[in-house]
Amino acid sequence: MFERIISILFPVFAITAIGYFVSLRRKPDMAQTNQLIADVFVPALVFGALAGRDFHIYEYRWIALAMLLVTIACGAVGFVLARALKVSHRVLVPPMMFSNSVNLGVPVAVLAFGDQALQPAIVLFLISSLLHYSFGLWLLDHKARLSQMWRVPSLLAMLAGLAVSLLGIQVWQPAVAALRMLGDICIPLMLFALGVRMTDISFKGWSIGVISGLVRPVAGMLLSFGVAELLGLTGFEEALLIIYGALPPAVMNYIFAERYNADPDRVASIVLIGNLLSLVILPVALILAL
Repeated sequence: MFERIISILFPVFAITAIGYFVSLRRKPDMAQTNQLIADVFVPALVFGALAGRDFHIYEYRWIALAMLLVTIACGAVGFVLARALKVSHRVLVPPMMFSNSVNLGVPVAVLAFGDQALQPAIVLFLISSLLHYSFGLWLLDHKARLSQMWRVPSLLAMLAGLAVSLLGIQVWQPAVAALRMLGDICIPLMLFALGVRMTDISFKGWSIGVISGLVRPVAGMLLSFGVAELLGLTGFEEALLIIYGALPPAVMNYIFAERYNADPDRVASIVLIGNLLSLVILPVALILAL
């Protein structure tokens, strides 16, 4: 099991390392690339996934509610930790709330539980992303209005994909294939951009990354267990929730931090260290869950 987890995590660190070493020699300007990631590639990834599959979200209503509660609770922990460490909540709370639920959570879930985990894993990603693209963006920019949030391309793509899935609308498959191809660009490009950013990072604040990288998965697993008990989740659903509670911060936290000028260097450090620590934490989470 440990070797399988390593095989999933290795591409994450390998692509980030490639971005780092390329940037040491060429110093590429990633500002426009990050804009394309947020406005084009992520929306394509989201809509392509939702529109291309037959989802039965109602069957997973309780685990979806559990994910919502755990995410909010992790945010509350993040606020407390930010005050204790005297760090801006814009820096620490998003990485504490929003985890690597798609490019790490989905593969780990399928690896651990087989194909039966695919639909609920994507539902959990959906809940996390809805919060990220609404409350998460407002957290980074308090001047943002609700009307502006509904204009976020990733959120619009998510709502459109959800509507297509719920209404049973058949989308032309070549169009879905094209969107999936665009979406496939997203994950490695986000990791590459993170590696580029790492060349400009000062690790003087590395302790915050280590502290949050340990507190987040521990709190996430404990909260997941508590919420599962509260809602009566057992077996497979409880185990899946615990695994998602242990996931490290999403790379999108860094992308949004750069876009909204929320100390992206420090956020990138938190994301990278959190993902490094997941090499140890995820196997432990899987042992507890299974």
